[in-house]
Amino acid sequence: MRPGPQALNSCPVCHGCHFGCCERAAQQPVPRDNSREASSKAAVNRHLGAIAEEAPRTFPRAPLSNQPPFWLLLALLEGEVHLPVSCLPLNHPFLPIALSSIRSKMEYFCSMLLISINFLHSEAFHDNGTASHNETTTDPPRENGQPSHLLTSVLILILVFIILIILAGYFFRFRRHRKAVVNSTDKKMPNGILEEQEQQRVMLLRQSPSGPRKYFPIPVELLEDEIRIRAADDGKLFREEFNSLPPGYLQGSLEMANKEENREKNRYPNILPYDHSRVTLMQIDGFQCSDYINASYIDGYKEKNKFIAAQGPKQDTVNDFWRMVWEQKSATIVMLTNVKERKEDKCFQYWPDQGCWTYGSIRVSVEDCIVLVDYTIRKFCIQPQVSDGCKAPRLVTQLHFTSWPDFGVPFTPIGMLKFLKKVKSLNPAHAGPIVVHCSAGVGRTGTFIVIDAMIDMMHTEQKVDVFEFVSRIRSQRPQMVQTDMQYSFIYQALLEYYLYGDTELDVSSLEKHLQQSNSTTPNLVKIGLEEEFKKLTNVRIMKENMRTGNLPANMKKARVIQIIPYDFNRVILSMKRGQEYTDYINASFIDGYRQKDYFIATQGPLPHTVEDFWRMVWEWKCHTIVMLTEVLEREQEKCFQYWLSEGSVSYGEITIDIKNDLLVDSISIRDFLITHNQEKQSRVIRQFHFHGWPEIGIPTEGKGMIDLIAAVQKQQQQTGNHPITVHCSAGAGRTGTFIALSNILERVKAEGLLDVFQAVKSLRLQRPHMVQTLEQYEFCYKVVQDFIDIFSDYANFK
Repeated sequence: MRPGPQALNSCPVCHGCHFGCCERAAQQPVPRDNSREASSKAAVNRHLGAIAEEAPRTFPRAPLSNQPPFWLLLALLEGEVHLPVSCLPLNHPFLPIALSSIRSKMEYFCSMLLISINFLHSEAFHDNGTASHNETTTDPPRENGQPSHLLTSVLILILVFIILIILAGYFFRFRRHRKAVVNSTDKKMPNGILEEQEQQRVMLLRQSPSGPRKYFPIPVELLEDEIRIRAADDGKLFREEFNSLPPGYLQGSLEMANKEENREKNRYPNILPYDHSRVTLMQIDGFQCSDYINASYIDGYKEKNKFIAAQGPKQDTVNDFWRMVWEQKSATIVMLTNVKERKEDKCFQYWPDQGCWTYGSIRVSVEDCIVLVDYTIRKFCIQPQVSDGCKAPRLVTQLHFTSWPDFGVPFTPIGMLKFLKKVKSLNPAHAGPIVVHCSAGVGRTGTFIVIDAMIDMMHTEQKVDVFEFVSRIRSQRPQMVQTDMQYSFIYQALLEYYLYGDTELDVSSLEKHLQQSNSTTPNLVKIGLEEEFKKLTNVRIMKENMRTGNLPANMKKARVIQIIPYDFNRVILSMKRGQEYTDYINASFIDGYRQKDYFIATQGPLPHTVEDFWRMVWEWKCHTIVMLTEVLEREQEKCFQYWLSEGSVSYGEITIDIKNDLLVDSISIRDFLITHNQEKQSRVIRQFHFHGWPEIGIPTEGKGMIDLIAAVQKQQQQTGNHPITVHCSAGAGRTGTFIALSNILERVKAEGLLDVFQAVKSLRLQRPHMVQTLEQYEFCYKVVQDFIDIFSDYANFK
């Protein structure tokens, strides 16, 4: 039984606890200070000392009936004494004083603990007071303290639960504060196969007040894992790494850039070159500060001053820009912005569209211009106009990357890597620095320079050190690589290069490549076509970008449910008034060799989607349709016949009249007159129906496909470069093969180069399952080889 009222009053500290510490405490001297606070503290201290001696011996023998409802040991962090809180009854007036001694070391949750215990203390005191009062009344007596004990027990259970939650929260908070551990929870490989590896972890060093966080070089064989770790949690670690880079304007003075005479020469007031690394022009007599231009020398991986990073020329600095190109003996200009983006001026057009123009003392004439899907190549002849005679002209090549979006970074690094390779191949060995500019000359410019340097490092050291290199070039020009998106894009480009390498071939080496691919000799380094095709399975199908096609109303419009267009490049129709989902058709825009959205890849129309098919042809002004399947194959409908063999037929507002049907070799050429009844306008459409593709497998020879591609290109030249509609049954296998071959052969004719792997990989990033089988992939190589063999002047490609 618990002690009665008399026993409770026997000790001024514990009121007679079961440890027997009161007797020990009573033997210790009491201070003469009569103040209540001093007496209380002294009593508590004597009591704690007694507990320290008696608790280890007494606690094990304490009878169960004498134990309080709970036991909770709190460490007195200021010493080594452990205070059993239960030894102080809940109504003890000095309990808050004892507990408050540990408040300073127990952080924020101690406040809640003390509040809770104070609450219990007050409740128990109230109950005991009520019980004492009831003993003096005429009410029937009750057992000593039973209601109080019941309330206390319930509250204590709640308190213990709260304390456990608080302690757990404190524990995890402490762990996070000490180190950040990122577990790779995305265990899916790009091809959707579960990765059978242990979770990867990356430990982050704590931020040091003396310097930025240090990130170490990454061996190339670990690059994929490291990027997966950094990209987890929406790229959290990429952002942390980027934010650990040294900030701008800590590496040198900006005296020249801030001079009053030069301020108008800066496109942006916060992007200025350091004095120690700025490009200095030759001074023009009579013009103060004429040696200034907003441009900086930037080192490459090993080569000092390999680049000049410059802002995009302004109208009043274009003369200085060309003066810099001449004085620095630069032969290559890399332009990474468009003249206008989002209707804003990003860079003054510093070259003439055709003919020649004089900028200050430099005459610039256009010699050639080649427009490709991702970039444009312009060749200029520049020559200074001087009074003492003409200097010899020089050839300068400008490579203008046009696929950088207005926001963010390119969707895939494939185009940038092809562009970078072209820059390297066209820049003469002994020329001056490569001039690289975007608008400000730091963001895209820095990204390009870092990718170039890290690929060189990858070849030399089999590792990359993006963090260190960006830190280094920021000491030459502030804010190089401006955003965390650009920073992560660098890693994506490096991973793309490491995984797939350089798969580009010269046409003269194609035959040798095919011989090695088909060789079974173990001593040869074999990169077989089968291995190439297997790598294409790494192109992940982005189901998160198929939301529109996966709507129930639109799923009914799919011939094969696995082949759905991506939202970012799906063909959008005009919405019919009052009818939902009528803007959807299973069709995707696909880039050509020279032009974006040059093709529309779609499935063979279904009976209930044929109206949408003709609406698409009309609204997107298509003049050419390529059909690569038969209406029936193996007694199964592969494509609804969306025209009549004779006469006319109407689908919605569009009427189709067949005007001509001619069979040439394995190609049916049909001309349709289509009329939009509401708009009262007509247009002639030509359909090329290829019959040379058997029900199973691939065409027996490549000549038929070569003739088909040539006929389609001729039709496009006559009707304008509107999208070409290409379809088979599902709009992926044969459709992808035709589009891939069109792009590959176009490049072979223009450059004498081919890259079947990257051509197909690019298609798969735009529509799932393009070039569906290994047989179709091998057919692409066969057609290219046939194309070279057919033309007697193929040596021009070498």
